[in-house]
Amino acid sequence: MTAWAYLDHPGPIPFAHRGGASEHPENTMPAFEHAVNLGYRYLETDAHTTGDGVLVAFHDPILDRVTDRHGIIAQLPWETVSKARLGHAGIPLMEDLLTAWDDIRVNIDLKHDACVAPLVEVIERTKTHDRVCAASFSGKRLARFRALTGNRVCTAIGPMDIARLRRAGYRTRPCDLPGACAQVPVRQGRILIVDRRFVDGAHRSGLPVHVWTINDEAEMDRLLDLGVDGLMTDRPTLLKEVLVRRGQWV
Repeated sequence: MTAWAYLDHPGPIPFAHRGGASEHPENTMPAFEHAVNLGYRYLETDAHTTGDGVLVAFHDPILDRVTDRHGIIAQLPWETVSKARLGHAGIPLMEDLLTAWDDIRVNIDLKHDACVAPLVEVIERTKTHDRVCAASFSGKRLARFRALTGNRVCTAIGPMDIARLRRAGYRTRPCDLPGACAQVPVRQGRILIVDRRFVDGAHRSGLPVHVWTINDEAEMDRLLDLGVDGLMTDRPTLLKEVLVRRGQWV
């Protein structure tokens, strides 16, 4: 379906969402290491930039929800952010995550416009072009990322293109879209996104479908039966058990 090295996986891709947020503090090195030890080759994380331009793996724009500190990351220097703790773990540098394992692939959600150039710089510095996929709720952000990388790094399609792809599911012609994969929730509010029509339409357009964030066993089975190409989960142990049971853990 695709020539992107990042997506070269013989079966549905299991992603450890935020490293596996229900099993270890989210987006921490212990969470990522736990997933890798389970056999995961794909990790999902988020990107924010500190006030002095340091790119970190962290979901929220503020420290308050999951750390012992307070404040807006974009307004704080790395020296301050680095002291925040999620349990016994700190906030990882994106560069440290990308270089911790040679064969691990990382899905990175760009949470702010200020993250784009620093992520490009980190990818260039670490030579991890084939091990990163960038995603975002902003199509403009993704377009800028593609331009800065010369479209050499895998990207998901943005929200407007997801809407186009969903409409294309009602037709038999493929839809030509930027990006290499569709990463979507099952629903957006009351709107069902992922059904067989959507999956088939995405596949006609050459796009694998990755669904987030799936933590229920029955829902994992249902989506895999629809033919989705990847699942993101906070429960990596459970998803592995499901894929092993189905003979799809590879």
